[in-house]
Amino acid sequence: MKATELVYKIFKKFLPNPFTIAVILSITTFFIALIFTNKEADLITKSFLLFNYWEQGLWNAGLLVFAVQMMLMLVLGHALALTKPVNKIIKYFSEFCSTTSRAVAIVSFMTMLVALFNWGLGLIFGAIFSRKVAEDALERKVKINYPMVAAAGYSGMLVWHGGLSGSSLVKVAEPNHLINLLQEAGASNTLLNTLPTSISYSETVFGTMNMVVSILILISVPLTLYLVGKKVKSTEITIKHEDVQVNPGLTKIVGAERLDHSKWLALYFGLVVLGGVIYKFYQIGSSNFLSYFTPNNINFMLLGLGLVLHSNFSIFLNTIDKAIGGVSGILIQFPLYFGILGIMNHSGLVNNMSDFFVSISNETTFPVFTFISAGIVNFFVPSGGGQWAIQGPLIVKAATELNIPLSKAIMALAYGDQLTNMVQPFWALPLLGITQLKAKQLLPYTFILLVVGAVVFSIGLLLF
Repeated sequence: MKATELVYKIFKKFLPNPFTIAVILSITTFFIALIFTNKEADLITKSFLLFNYWEQGLWNAGLLVFAVQMMLMLVLGHALALTKPVNKIIKYFSEFCSTTSRAVAIVSFMTMLVALFNWGLGLIFGAIFSRKVAEDALERKVKINYPMVAAAGYSGMLVWHGGLSGSSLVKVAEPNHLINLLQEAGASNTLLNTLPTSISYSETVFGTMNMVVSILILISVPLTLYLVGKKVKSTEITIKHEDVQVNPGLTKIVGAERLDHSKWLALYFGLVVLGGVIYKFYQIGSSNFLSYFTPNNINFMLLGLGLVLHSNFSIFLNTIDKAIGGVSGILIQFPLYFGILGIMNHSGLVNNMSDFFVSISNETTFPVFTFISAGIVNFFVPSGGGQWAIQGPLIVKAATELNIPLSKAIMALAYGDQLTNMVQPFWALPLLGITQLKAKQLLPYTFILLVVGAVVFSIGLLLF
């Protein structure tokens, strides 16, 4: 456990708030571009030009749409996690968590399954599940290692980017996204003409490599935690028992307020939305149904499920109010990442960095280098969407030049991004708030998850 204590101390000492990191990265990118690009222009002219590139990136309309899509995905997934049916599932499985080893195996497996469907849902599901296990342990006077159970509840962030809501995967499945992204990055017409219109889930999420890797993770993580759970000591649980679900008490309902609290209206509208989801599936056809999974369609489905599973609009909106605080980081940080991308694209820095990757890589090593670099970048850009905006053009350009399948290069980025979530505390904040634990209590166990993930992801990239 000394290694994890060292990791925690390094984070505490050298990594500031993620917003501060985004500002520092913006300044650093500005000066790198100032020094290494367009050396013929004078510094003052080039400085104003780079500032203009940065501002253009900040307010890039297409990327701002992407930011809103990701925020909705987290908020709607969070709201879905707070519904009564999801709580019933959690309550049912928590009854089997009578020991630490059982609890961590069950919590990790269920959480990863949910996260493969939606990362926001998986994040909150795991947090509520681990807390429920602790509450039940208190009631039954069963001794467990609560921090380890909570770490198991965070395991969904180890697999999310390879699932249905993975930021880079849902974007490349959108028609013309790759072409637009590389066009903004200043790619040549020759390169643009070689890019596919889209990369469907059949090549990424449901590709052979990712299916094998996902199955191995679903087996190895619960098994490892089960074995370690047999050896760890139990801890004191100090949380108070309370219902995590948002279900405000009703006051006297008068007039039009009856519509806000009408279960039939909420059910009707939710079913209409889900009917639209089914109709769009039908339009696409069974042979090409994987092309359905785009950010807008996923959010459309989450909206319908949320409306149907909540009792009425009032409760649904209360859960949205609770969930929306979790997207503050995306809202304020994404534009800064887009500004960084603006500088990199328009200054030619993307091409320079891509050429460097090509010069040191070959068909075997490039996916591994991408995996490692994505893991490192995630320390500083703790968002799959923001990371794709910055690193995506580099990977696509280099992979094309090296004749490496784009789907494999993109999955390498996804694996690296999700791996270091296990020691990057940014997305653990909602879980820490719900479980009332501290990051340093989870790190010894999430570090174990990182090691398991590193082995599995590396094997997958080298074998396929």
